[in-house]
Amino acid sequence: MDGPTKPPQAQVESVSAQSKRRDWTEIGVAYTLILAVEWTPRPWQRLLWLVAAAVVVFFLFRSFDGWAALGLRAANFRRSLWIVGVALVLAGIAIAVAAWKHTLLLPDGPRAFVGTYIAYAVWTGVQQFLLQGFFLLRLLRVFPGERQAALAAAVMFCAAHVPNPFLMPVTLIWGFVACLLFLRYRSLYPLMVAHAILGITVAITIPGPVVHNMRVGLGYVTYRSHMHASHMHVLSHP
Repeated sequence: MDGPTKPPQAQVESVSAQSKRRDWTEIGVAYTLILAVEWTPRPWQRLLWLVAAAVVVFFLFRSFDGWAALGLRAANFRRSLWIVGVALVLAGIAIAVAAWKHTLLLPDGPRAFVGTYIAYAVWTGVQQFLLQGFFLLRLLRVFPGERQAALAAAVMFCAAHVPNPFLMPVTLIWGFVACLLFLRYRSLYPLMVAHAILGITVAITIPGPVVHNMRVGLGYVTYRSHMHASHMHVLSHP
């Protein structure tokens, strides 16, 4: 004789619980690895980065939601281009103020500018993909509302920039706003471009010692130690 079968509603609830457990597991493992990368010294950091990237890719393909769900689509691109426009306006204002205050730091020529910031621009795109395409999509499935999921993703994004006191509030605000915009337009491309514009603007308008060259984790701590050692060296050798 066949054993007792679960009622349809119980089967749905069981599948839903299993799906949530898987989502929480993927969120926890991926986020832990990202934080571990930030707090691991070289050369082990590079190896751990490869492990973290491989794990995220594995989770993405195991729970693949489709390219459109990930925000990698052309739909709504034109409608959301105003996001890039706002980023450009804010960048223009910041650059004008920095030029007035004589704190603007620009590489020598367009080629040097591209060579200096192309890798950073790519990295901002990766961050945006991880924030919305990976974490937010899973948080949407485990939280009861979109705003709660967006806020949770923003808090995680902020915590990934510990202990930088400048980047933490900035990433909290941007993370929350970007998640809400993603939920409205479901397009990552304008968010990636806006993130790159704003990040590069911070790099060229705010002195390195103030923002600690935008380092986080162990890099921030070692930057502080290096700056403190250099300052003490200067003091001891007038």
